[in-house]
Amino acid sequence: MVVPWCPSDDSSLQSYVVRDDPTNNVPDTIFSKLGMQLHRRNQHPIGILKNAIYEYFDTNFSSKFDKFDDLCPLVSVKQNFDDVLVPTDHVSRSYNDTYYVDSQTVLRCHTSAHQAELLREGHSHFLVTGDVYRRDSIDSTHYPVFHQMEGFRVFSPDEWDASGLDATAFAAEDLKKCLEGLARHLFGAVEMRWIDTYFPFTNPSFELEIYFKEKWLEVLGCCGVTEQEILRRNGRLDNVAWAFGLGLERLAMVLFDIPDIRLFWSTDERFISQFRSGQLGVKFKPLSKYPPCYKDMSFWINEAFTENNLCELIRGVAGDLVEEVSLIDNFTNKKGMTSHCYRIAYRSMERSLTDEEINDLQWNVREQVQSKLNVVLR
Repeated sequence: MVVPWCPSDDSSLQSYVVRDDPTNNVPDTIFSKLGMQLHRRNQHPIGILKNAIYEYFDTNFSSKFDKFDDLCPLVSVKQNFDDVLVPTDHVSRSYNDTYYVDSQTVLRCHTSAHQAELLREGHSHFLVTGDVYRRDSIDSTHYPVFHQMEGFRVFSPDEWDASGLDATAFAAEDLKKCLEGLARHLFGAVEMRWIDTYFPFTNPSFELEIYFKEKWLEVLGCCGVTEQEILRRNGRLDNVAWAFGLGLERLAMVLFDIPDIRLFWSTDERFISQFRSGQLGVKFKPLSKYPPCYKDMSFWINEAFTENNLCELIRGVAGDLVEEVSLIDNFTNKKGMTSHCYRIAYRSMERSLTDEEINDLQWNVREQVQSKLNVVLR
């Protein structure tokens, strides 16, 4: 199943997800987020940031970049993995890491899933913004739904011939100049540094860090010169290109001083009312501070156990009331049995939780962990 467009309302989009398919691992907590599109809300921090980045590209590149923010998050396995050269044995393809709608359709893990289709349609400069989905750990900076922006620029031979540089060096230099300008546009006159890294779809590959509030922050964690195989497969035989992907939540948490990623999904008017369209960097004023409640849980694991499965189960029970899940003890006994102890922090961003409510959640978690993960509680 490939859905090339997004319906205009949430229920229509959700109707494409076949809930009873045996390969479907999309839980209710994720299913409920489909179609919410925070990046298209101009008074939301994610939408404000998106528009600020648009402003930078429109100003500095004479509106050359085509913008897409309504491409459907349901994509084929081919689009999500094969088209961007993710190896067939890569861990990201597993059901432990990715949400599968059916065996051939996933909730996109990255906005790069649209690179190939846009290249084939003839686009040479484009920005793609959208919600992306990954099974992940639970803490203040990780959430299974977040937002990315993909940037892509194609060059023809006449653009690099006059530079005295080879095609790859020319594209890399242009990419760095572009992203350094974007960092200054968002953060002001900050110190920056480039880190060499590896990604399957770019070579060479880089990460950009800035020195902000007395520490180095990774702000552009995935960029580089596009692998020639991607261009070749999509009819760009004589070109070179660069691409970047940035996580909007990561940037917005820094720019708006938002301490917990769960807040982006809040419907509390005390959160929503603090932001205005076009006002980048308004500092978030914390809501009432509610204390966390910690509950520990120990069990003997089996060979099939993964922490992502545990976090997914806990989210299924507690939703956004779970703030963090952390491994605090790990040992193996003389019989070769391994025990894990996890500490679960429960805290609402909007209200105080009662002891009875927390105890009910914890007992439900324990029952689900034992029955669904086939572990032995201690």
